[in-house]
Order: sequence, then structure tokens, then C-alpha cells
Amino acid sequence: MSEKDIIDRLKKIVEPYVQRMEGLKNFQEETDFLKDLQINSANLVDVVLDVEDEFDIEIDNDSMEGMLTVGDAKSIIQRKISGR
Repeated sequence: MSEKDIIDRLKKIVEPYVQRMEGLKNFQEETDFLKDLQINSANLVDVVLDVEDEFDIEIDNDSMEGMLTVGDAKSIIQRKISGR
């Protein structure tokens, strides 16, 4: 799966939770879930659960705490997929 595929799928996952649409228009690896998209911490848990379902992976608490940007999420997803 390419990096672009992962990022495109991530964008679809986070879209329902985004409070700041301007951040969604500029969705890239540097996009911060809390600052740029204004996804609250409760919804961030929902995003993680949706990511687990979408990519058929399990994200542990340590990985979840490090998932602050789109790039972080992409790296975690790639690591989990390759570790299957």
C-alpha cells in the first residue's frame, strides 16, 4: 500500500471529526490532528478505532499517544501493516 493510499484513507477517516475545515483542505503529513484539524481528544480515540478497523491493525496505547500528526499516523500504520 502506498503512502498516498494511506494518507487518502486517513483523510476520509478523520473528515467526520474535523472542526476546522481549512486544515482538511491542506491535509498533509505535517497536519496536526489537534491544532490544525481541531479534533478533540475524545474524537481522537474514535479516529484510532476507525483506523484500526480500516487497516485491520491494532494500535497500542504507546503508539496512540504518538499519533499527533498525519505523518505519525501513516508511520504507525505502515509499521503495523508490515509487522503482520
